Amino acid sequence: AEELSGRRGRGPEPGPGPGSPVGRAGFEGSPGGGRRVFSPAGEFREFSRRQLRDMERLFRQYDAGKDGFIDLMELKLMMEKLGAPQTHLGLKNMIKEVDEDLDSKLSFREFLLIFRKAAAGELQEDSGLHALARLSEIDVSTEGVKGAKNFFEAKVQAIHDASRFEEEIKAEQEEKKKQAEELKQRKAAFKELQSTFKQ
Repeated sequence: AEELSGRRGRGPEPGPGPGSPVGRAGFEGSPGGGRRVFSPAGEFREFSRRQLRDMERLFRQYDAGKDGFIDLMELKLMMEKLGAPQTHLGLKNMIKEVDEDLDSKLSFREFLLIFRKAAAGELQEDSGLHALARLSEIDVSTEGVKGAKNFFEAKVQAIHDASRFEEEIKAEQEEKKKQAEELKQRKAAFKELQSTFKQ
């Protein structure tokens, strides 16, 4: 047993530092459940590390049982605190929409799926999940758009830089050609001059 706990103690070291959401949020599934460790930053690249930390903080805040899941009652409390109380059926439907493992509760990964769907505009305006994403004060939509805008701007800039680089190379080649032509003409003129002196 000591050897096993010693091994378990060394396990997380190769991963990211303790300050990152990846390092702290690998609590997918029950302890010792044998599931691979979930890496939010690896899978949810569309979100900044700050957004992931905010989502993790919100998740932990409402995970009253501290078991790594938000169950129906915890979700009920969460929606009430956010000012958008739901019916029992509404809560069940909220969970069902992102409950990939069909365990009728939300893991941290499934919780992040809510914000992914919100950022992608895949949630109905009147749904409980839309209300949760909107009221949670984690603004994913504008960040996502800004991220996309920055991405396209960077791409346009890269294309512009590449074409400018090509133009500079062409200009250099033209200049070299011109210089070579001038040198050739000067040599020809010099030879002509030499031949007139020899006569």
